[in-house]
Amino acid sequence: MHDDQTPDWDLETLAIRAGHQRTHEQEHGEPIFPTSSFVYGSAAEAARKFGGEEPGNIYSRFTNPTVRTFEQRLAAMEGGERCVATSSGMAAILATALALLQAGDEIVASRSLFGSTVSLFDKYLGKLGITTRYVELSNLDAWEAAITPATKLLFAETPSNPLSEVVDIAVLADLAHRHDALLAIDNCFLTPALQKPIELGADLVIHSATKYLDGQGRAIGGAVVGRDAELEELFGVVRTCGPCLSPFNAWIFTKGLETLNLRMRAHCDNAQALAEWLEAHPAVARVHYSGLPSHPQHALAARQQRGFGAVIGFEVKGGREVAWSVIDATRLLSITGNLGDVKSTITHPGTTTHGRLSDDQKASAGITEGLIRVAVGLEALDDIRADLARGLDALA
Repeated sequence: MHDDQTPDWDLETLAIRAGHQRTHEQEHGEPIFPTSSFVYGSAAEAARKFGGEEPGNIYSRFTNPTVRTFEQRLAAMEGGERCVATSSGMAAILATALALLQAGDEIVASRSLFGSTVSLFDKYLGKLGITTRYVELSNLDAWEAAITPATKLLFAETPSNPLSEVVDIAVLADLAHRHDALLAIDNCFLTPALQKPIELGADLVIHSATKYLDGQGRAIGGAVVGRDAELEELFGVVRTCGPCLSPFNAWIFTKGLETLNLRMRAHCDNAQALAEWLEAHPAVARVHYSGLPSHPQHALAARQQRGFGAVIGFEVKGGREVAWSVIDATRLLSITGNLGDVKSTITHPGTTTHGRLSDDQKASAGITEGLIRVAVGLEALDDIRADLARGLDALA
């Protein structure tokens, strides 16, 4: 949360300035505090800080100045009251569930989720007596039909991974609130540079900071942004259970935020041009990218987003063997399940990021054997295109 002297700063300025409170050294860049604990001037001061009577640092598992800078900056950019950082994006989702749900509660979630999120909901939250119902992301009637009096949380990725499906966040937020539930949006693919779910009515925004917030594949981390009331509970989970962000990784993410707006615009430009090229290629059966007029939710995406992101899913004419041949023919793109990097990446979702899903779950989520995902980086577009053409042209 930025201070009262900066309420009118634009996003670009918040990304560079918010959250940094200079020390007595008057440093220009944000410092790193690689310390496990902090020292007090007296036993009485220690007692006041441990008891919550006086603000200050206690132990880096839950109070560290470098982590706090990242949290305050991201909260300001997302328009939330508070941010709690975590050790990974999955830890952010887990901490959210542990903080806000209990046995007997239900989640309604889209089918189009990252495979690990589905595993977390079904296998691990299921053990705790928390049930998850899955619906088609864009079908608002299905969302409403799935809600029961036990539903406490609606959870969606928009755009989805890897098909770029989109849901109307404002309508989904109204639906959640009519049923006394919270709406959490995974904003990993777009970041606050391209989409601000809280402005559209969402209660919680979840990030894998590992992706575009860093932007260069250097560190693992996560974050949740929202109102102080919910975030205080979430902070308690991080403080007690320990899925905290390290000071060094927080510093990396803070520096990553400084270039986020520029990077996301460049990612979008490359991805749009590549998606249009792929759609015209004779070896490609279908392209999933919300920036294309052929995408079913293109108009909605254009309305609620400030860009269409960098992740493209495309299906080749043929199954797994053909898709693998296209992937294996690349020489520039990195074959990896990660995304959000300045380096373009390519993967086969059905056997990597979504490989732990059952065949029925894959079918429901639209994960076909011929589907390839490219997270478009910042290399020269001609070089990215030529690298994909190496395999695709051999199929045409």
